[in-house]
Parts: sequence; C-alpha cells; structure tokens
Amino acid sequence: MTDYATMANRQRKWMLYALAISFAGWGLTDYKPVFAGLILGLLVGLFNLFLLQKRVDVIGEKAANNQAAKSFGMLSRFAAAILIVVLATRFPEHINLFAAIAGLMTPYLVIMIDFIFHHKETTTTKRGE
Repeated sequence: MTDYATMANRQRKWMLYALAISFAGWGLTDYKPVFAGLILGLLVGLFNLFLLQKRVDVIGEKAANNQAAKSFGMLSRFAAAILIVVLATRFPEHINLFAAIAGLMTPYLVIMIDFIFHHKETTTTKRGE
C-alpha cells in the first residue's frame, strides 16, 4: 500500500471515530439538535473527503502518465455544503446550523492534524545525525 493510500485510510478512520462519538452523544445526551447537526456535517464531510481523496489519486496517476487531468471537483463539495445549510435553516428545531458547519469542516482539520503528526513522525532524527 502506498503512503497516500495509508494516509487516506487513516483519515477516513478518524472521521468514522468522530462520527461514532457524535452518534453516541446524540443518543445519550439531551443535545439532540447539536449532535444531529454534527452528524449531518460529518457525514457530508466524510463524503467530501472521500471524493477529494479519490480525485487526488486519479490526478496523481494522470500526472505520472503525463496526461491532462480535470479539476478537484470543488463544485460538488460546495453543493453538498449548500445542502447542509438549506437543511439546517429549514429544520432549525432538529439540526443546529453551527454544529453542522463544524462537522463539515472537521475533515479539513483531520487532514491538517494527520499531516502534522505524520510529518513529525517521518522527520524526527536524533541530535547530531
């Protein structure tokens, strides 16, 4: 498995952990609209992360073969974000808008944190070497 595939699997795993914690919070607490918004945002964020990872993989293969590649599909990710906002504003008693937006932004936070830890792990050397 390549380093990129390992990284993509690790990021999806962390997103699924966050989703499981959100489902537990929705089921066990009285903050159902907050956790419902978080779950909705995390689901769409996980979908967007999956799309982004697949398109990066395709673009990387095309670049290795000196072929032209399409864009990263920003329009579909924006459309998913707009859908979340529409649902949260249509049903504010069931879905918290701010929690949904926080859930939507979580994959990008996961990517940054994963990069920091992976970069730290691969570049640490002993003093004097």
